[in-house]
Amino acid sequence: MTLQALAFDLDGTLIDSEPVWHSVERDVTEWLGGTWGPEHQDAVVGGSLYAASRYIIDLAGADVPVEEVGRRMLDLMKERLPTELEIIPGAKEILTDARAAGVPVALVTSTFRELAEVAIEALGRDLFTVTVTGDEVDHTKPHPDPYLKACRLLGAEPARTVVLEDSPTGVAAAEAAGCVVIAIPNIVPIPEGPRRLVVPALADLSLARLREIAASR
Repeated sequence: MTLQALAFDLDGTLIDSEPVWHSVERDVTEWLGGTWGPEHQDAVVGGSLYAASRYIIDLAGADVPVEEVGRRMLDLMKERLPTELEIIPGAKEILTDARAAGVPVALVTSTFRELAEVAIEALGRDLFTVTVTGDEVDHTKPHPDPYLKACRLLGAEPARTVVLEDSPTGVAAAEAAGCVVIAIPNIVPIPEGPRRLVVPALADLSLARLREIAASR
């Protein structure tokens, strides 16, 4: 199979924003009178803002609109992310090489557009052919909609698109879309599977290696 396109998750795959998310989730949970721990981080990693907000409300036993919790989380992330965002080693190199080689690249994230824009600017807007955010699809990960939409926008076949993901939720979405999946576990372990390759770090990959992986599928 010849590589036709690449698609990247954002949080935990291209940027190390998970610690920022977890500090925000902890603070919002405590604001609602609850307690946040590592086991709760694992439960929401890779999911949508709505799912995380709903989880926090249930955890705290609070009676507040999910929209209010989601808005508070977004506002705190917008405040903290610009100064706390870290680009994961190897990310810029692969994106830059893909652009130079004419390989189209999609950013596919459950993060909402207004927050994703902060990371897109930090990484380099010109490095992405298309971007799909969590508020631009009917169903977020683990549903295949986000990756199917990205493939449509790129004009690429899912079976010839290599997806890089760090969470079980994102891996499930990409596999359901029929893409070739490379899992790079960050917070939550991801086991090997017949439709995925698990690698330790993004820095272990290159555009040439991604082409080889695509060709072997």
